[in-house]
Amino acid sequence: MYYNNETFIYFNGKFVKAKDAQTDLYGQSLHYGYSVFEGIKSYKTDNGTKIFKAEEHYDRLRRSAELMHIPFSYTTQELTDLTYKLLSLNGLSDAYIRPLVICSPNMSLSKGKESYLTLLAWEWSNGYLGDKMRIMTSSFQRPNPKAFLVEAKVGGHYVNSILACQEAKDKGYDEALVLDEKGNVAESSGANVFYEKDGVLFTPSKGNILPGITRETVFEICKELHIPVKETFFKPEEMRGADAAFFCGTAAEIVGLDSLDDIPFNKNWDDTYSCLIQEAYRNLVRGKSLKELKNELKVS
Repeated sequence: MYYNNETFIYFNGKFVKAKDAQTDLYGQSLHYGYSVFEGIKSYKTDNGTKIFKAEEHYDRLRRSAELMHIPFSYTTQELTDLTYKLLSLNGLSDAYIRPLVICSPNMSLSKGKESYLTLLAWEWSNGYLGDKMRIMTSSFQRPNPKAFLVEAKVGGHYVNSILACQEAKDKGYDEALVLDEKGNVAESSGANVFYEKDGVLFTPSKGNILPGITRETVFEICKELHIPVKETFFKPEEMRGADAAFFCGTAAEIVGLDSLDDIPFNKNWDDTYSCLIQEAYRNLVRGKSLKELKNELKVS
């Protein structure tokens, strides 16, 4: 699914075949989830293969490593150049890219002494387009920000995501809506959330969420298209039965929600700002500017 005998990856300073790559079984990352990573996508555009917001993603990777006291010396430009070479070696355009920073052998609970960069990429087409998700409020909470550095994208944090997502799937839903320790809506198992009511978009404030790069892109789209959006804390009951809602993230892009806890969102999706944002994002990642999109979508 992710690689074959001819797939190249970048690992520990060189490009190697995925089938030949090896790692140490005594590493902190394997034993304790002490790693940082990113999820990035590239797209085929009229001007060739383009990585969407490479700078923002790699700046965040470097910041995550810094927050977790993992030594990491690559610059954002070096990371970007290596990623384009990886895509070229594998003949990829529409791809999902996974940079992962793992730590050297160390079985103690101390900061990383040395790190290794891994870059993986595989073909990706967005399977969510045209679909809307049925979601449920999870019984699992997001990690307390006083216990974890929630603004860092850390491997170990995603055990929580697996538990929440699998609980939802086991109960017949597509995804989970996860709350914070105060009962406020936080995010999904791996994406940010917005809901729309009376012509205004609402999204959880920072503090208990990973403030995603796609989330920031939604803000940019809303500003250009003059769509009002508010960052605030809110309970799931405020979101249930709203006009529309969506999850957003690099993998999901913008995916509409059908219902929360079996209560449908009220408006026809095609008549919502949420649909407009989905269409704008879909074109933005393919190389169109926000100003071009504003003219095409006939938004005043």
